[in-house]
Amino acid sequence: METFPLGPFEVSRVGFGAMQLPGRGVMGPPRDREQALAVLRRAVEAGVNHIDTAQYYGPDVSNELIREALHPYADDLALVSKVGARRDEQGGWTPWDAPDELRQGIEDNLRSLQIDQLAAVNLRLMEGSGTDEKFDGQLSAMIQAKKDGLIAGIGLSTITVEHLEHALQRTDVLCVQNPYNLLERDSQPVLELCADYGIAFVPYFPLGSAFRAENPVLNHPEVLAAAERLGRTPAQTVLAWTLTVAPNVLLIPGTSSLAHLEENLAVADIELDAETKATLDGLA
Repeated sequence: METFPLGPFEVSRVGFGAMQLPGRGVMGPPRDREQALAVLRRAVEAGVNHIDTAQYYGPDVSNELIREALHPYADDLALVSKVGARRDEQGGWTPWDAPDELRQGIEDNLRSLQIDQLAAVNLRLMEGSGTDEKFDGQLSAMIQAKKDGLIAGIGLSTITVEHLEHALQRTDVLCVQNPYNLLERDSQPVLELCADYGIAFVPYFPLGSAFRAENPVLNHPEVLAAAERLGRTPAQTVLAWTLTVAPNVLLIPGTSSLAHLEENLAVADIELDAETKATLDGLA
């Protein structure tokens, strides 16, 4: 697999996202615990060395599964988490992003994963979180956590170019997680700025939102036609295209299925012909 630097780690461009390991709606235990553990073990066995998680996936479920499946961790395994949100009793996503809450979130991740330092933690900006004064306070908490050795690098999530430019005046940024896919490329300027600075760009919802009943990305006629020509699934075709966008793009497709995991890992070997790439490039 091709790799890209993530702080002190050199990670495969196809990693693994733990969001789909818990139950429906990212709440509660997995439907098949043994398969969830097997997926994690198989991913690492196949060369995945970048796993994205969060304490509030479950909540508490994803990290517990990662710990059971993989602890003690391989030296080259980059565990990346995120803070800034939590779940309410109805399964909603609510802000938890005051400086002391961010620190607590980082410490909770370390405790549940049984690790002394995370490769990176992403500060996830929730609605209303991106005001200058609040953002500066949040950045200060992340910078202090790095100084204290709790995290090797600082990440940002759901940000604008202005957020990234401001953050870079105060600290190095290791990675950025923003929504980005074949049909929704509002974060293209952020991706390009990341490329300029050698920052990893980790798109979430690269296949379209997992919370929509209909998926316009995977059901797009051009995607279906391209997948048929390539002899691949629509998801594989879209993920392979995403890797062609820029060399600093890192994928973290998630699944709780061993079969889907193998399909996801195979995208690293898919080469898009010039015509297919041009067609998919032009869909946005």
